[in-house]
Amino acid sequence: MISSRIYATPYLLLISRKMKVEKLSISLPPYLVEFIENYKLNKGCKSRSQVIEAALELLRNQELEEAYRQASAEVDSTWDVTLADGLTV
Repeated sequence: MISSRIYATPYLLLISRKMKVEKLSISLPPYLVEFIENYKLNKGCKSRSQVIEAALELLRNQELEEAYRQASAEVDSTWDVTLADGLTV
């Protein structure tokens, strides 16, 4: 199955290019199903899948931000001194 969608949430704009999608069955407690359905209706999403996809993108971005933070913390601070010495281009 090929899918192509553009949709917005208050937090991000997701542009999904044509991609292969897989059908997945999940079990959720009723309060989460209700949240998904309300979000879909209130935000103009076309499907529950669209809501879950947006939520997973947010989670993925959160994980990437943490990885970047950790990588940034590992940068050698003496490199800043080397850059500031005026000898580098």
